Amino acid sequence: MTDATNPKGERRGFLHMLGLGTAAAAAAAATPALAQRADAVPARDARKENQAQRLAARYQPNSPHVQAFYRTNRQ
Repeated sequence: MTDATNPKGERRGFLHMLGLGTAAAAAAAATPALAQRADAVPARDARKENQAQRLAARYQPNSPHVQAFYRTNRQ
C-alpha cells in the first residue's frame, strides 16, 4: 500500500506537516524584526511632543466633528 491509500501514512504526513508548521511559527516569533508591533513608533520619532503638548486635554466633546459623530451614531 502506498502512503496515498494508507490511512496511517496520510495521518503521519499530516502530523509531520503540522510539526513543521509549528516549528516555522516558533522561528518566526523568535525573529525580532517580525515580532515588532505594527503600531510601534520608531525611536527617531518618539519624542516630538513637548511637556505642554503631552499634558494638553485632547478630547473636546463640544467640537463640531464630535457632535456630528454622536448625532449620526445615536440609537
